[in-house]
Amino acid sequence: MLPRTNWQSNIEPAFQPGCMLELRNLQRQIHPPCKEIRALPTNHRCCKKTIISKRMDVMDNLSSKTRRQAVANPWAKGLLAACGLGLAVLLGQNAAFSSETAKVVPPPASDEQPPATAHTETAVFAGGCFWGVQGVFQHVRGVTDVVSGYAGGSRDTARYDRVSDGDTGHAEAVQITYDPAQVTYGRLLQIFFSVAHDPTELNRQGPDSGTQYRSAVFPANDMQRNLAQAYVGQIDKSKVFGKTLATRIEAFNGFYPAESYHQNFLTRNPGYPYIVVNDLPKIDDLKRLFPALYRAQPALTKVASR
Repeated sequence: MLPRTNWQSNIEPAFQPGCMLELRNLQRQIHPPCKEIRALPTNHRCCKKTIISKRMDVMDNLSSKTRRQAVANPWAKGLLAACGLGLAVLLGQNAAFSSETAKVVPPPASDEQPPATAHTETAVFAGGCFWGVQGVFQHVRGVTDVVSGYAGGSRDTARYDRVSDGDTGHAEAVQITYDPAQVTYGRLLQIFFSVAHDPTELNRQGPDSGTQYRSAVFPANDMQRNLAQAYVGQIDKSKVFGKTLATRIEAFNGFYPAESYHQNFLTRNPGYPYIVVNDLPKIDDLKRLFPALYRAQPALTKVASR
């Protein structure tokens, strides 16, 4: 049985006419019965074009913007749930369908020094859809808050309908508040590169494409900038991925929290097909590869809704 999900709580309408047209076309195509179950080859962790049935094949042809905006509309939610029903049921053991095993990159050669006094710090990372990145870091010991949002653009365009156009300069990002006495900035970067996303993909992650899904680090100070730049060079030199990282070290010009319906999305909607395929395997990887830093109870954000 599928896990219960609270699709309609804290959801704001976010549909555009083009999305409605795509979903009407989808409604006319989902009648064929499910066919054989198979999964296409995938690249590093991020499932691409995973086909479980004829219905999932149709769903996969929708734009990522349409699939993700569907969570904001009860009618579309039901329609996409029908498309993804076979996937969610058949992925009871999601590891069997997850993509390539995550790679643990070596820890940074240098890291921030232990703090002299108790305090928290923040880190801002962008690694594709913020649902999964937020979910990963919420399970990291020493992290006290993770907020999904936007970074790289202006305040005026920091809203989902504009960022989704891909021309605002924003990336979907997360702001992580952490205790440096428990987990360092360098360790957060190690998890970011190893588990949270594929740092070799340029302007895309898995099924999502566009500059808003780019891999980026937004350092808050010189220490973070120097550490991030050195670490990217270290990883590239080690050739652990077999290719150069696409991750950009960008100037930090502000972080803007996303709409309330995007916050804690993975925890609130564990049965959503996108989450099952693309993001739950990342949580498994975190637990398996970083057991000392994994915590079962996520640090859910209480950021004020917009």
